[in-house]
Amino acid sequence: MDISSRRPLVGVRAQWPITQQMDALSQALNGDGPALAFSQSPFHEVDPECGLVLTTSGSTGNPKSVALSAHSVRASADAAHTYLGATTGDSWSLLLPTTHIAGVNVLVRAIALGTKVLSVAEDATFTSIVPTQLHRALTGDTQLLEHLQNAKAVLVGGAATSNELRNDAEMAGINVITTYGMTEMCGGCIYNNEPLPGVEVRINDEVIELNGPMKAIGYLGEKPFGDDFFRTSDSGKYESGKLEVLGRIDDQIISGGEKISLGTVSEFLNRDSDQRFIAVGIPDSEWGSALAIASDGEIDKRLIREKLREQFGAHCSPKHFLANIELPLTAIGKPDIKKLMEIFGRLA
Repeated sequence: MDISSRRPLVGVRAQWPITQQMDALSQALNGDGPALAFSQSPFHEVDPECGLVLTTSGSTGNPKSVALSAHSVRASADAAHTYLGATTGDSWSLLLPTTHIAGVNVLVRAIALGTKVLSVAEDATFTSIVPTQLHRALTGDTQLLEHLQNAKAVLVGGAATSNELRNDAEMAGINVITTYGMTEMCGGCIYNNEPLPGVEVRINDEVIELNGPMKAIGYLGEKPFGDDFFRTSDSGKYESGKLEVLGRIDDQIISGGEKISLGTVSEFLNRDSDQRFIAVGIPDSEWGSALAIASDGEIDKRLIREKLREQFGAHCSPKHFLANIELPLTAIGKPDIKKLMEIFGRLA
């Protein structure tokens, strides 16, 4: 392609107020301004159809620059609003960073509804948060709790939401809608286990694959996705129009010849618990990979080993523990596996 047909890519600066970000975003989506990179990207030009660039979190792999078209992000907003029954004049509050697709989606949705973005101090019709924020609202953040209670619907995504946390939220008067998705699908495209309008789901070799009008163009510097289904990193089941996400494929380790799903272990330990646990795999000369458990509270090693052996088998007995630490999280509240492995490595 002739370089003259390329579109400049401009990075959104951290000091830009939300109003400036929304103005620049509107221009990018309308084709009246340059494409916008909401997180760091090594690229300075993109194809004309690319309106936005966001970088995947990179919590377990190498970050990639995801190219999104105006059509994709608008399709995502329209599908969400159709599901939620949103109408012109409804509002969204921004409680997530705009360096992630969930935060950018709030801006796009507000633009579509013709309203300004609100803060936690104001009543909004809808909002979007991660499970960590929901937990904080239920355990002491009274301003956030009131904000969520006053919203018509609260989207919760970015990581798995435990049944206990969801039940506690509903008991507190919060209308929780769990979401599943990724930057490559313009964020959440499965609400309460159901595909949004236009989203196609299939299971291929136990792996979740997705398609729909909100799918990204592709990764900058790589072949476009085209019409193919996007193959996720998650395993799942899809029956009677309901998707059950079973866990990440790339979070499995082989310890002593046995497979262990780190996400499944973490989810099990976090059930009915006031503290948070994260399971990681540590390179080990004897076992290949050894299961390690970190928590922001006290750890009863004997009890944890017994519970995991009973639930998953003897191979799932942790070899390493870290208690009472500040668990590293990404900006959107996901466990930062890379950083946690580095912490274990320094203490080994």
